[in-house]
Amino acid sequence: MLTIVLVVLQVISSIGMVVFILIHSGKGGGLSDMLGGTLNATAAGSTVAERNLDRITVLLGLVFVFTSVALAIRLNP
Repeated sequence: MLTIVLVVLQVISSIGMVVFILIHSGKGGGLSDMLGGTLNATAAGSTVAERNLDRITVLLGLVFVFTSVALAIRLNP
């Protein structure tokens, strides 16, 4: 049962990371510019939306790492 929960969390966090990383704006802009990001955001610092996007991405990354370690421990006797 615990293994199933860990696998589901792993899949959700991996799909979420792919989506949120693609939304991030890089040095040359990204999909976030198409979704309402501003070009002047880098000059004035990060906007609230970009900071929240960063936080969500980091949180999903941490969930992914912890579920990977937990699955590795759980599945290797």
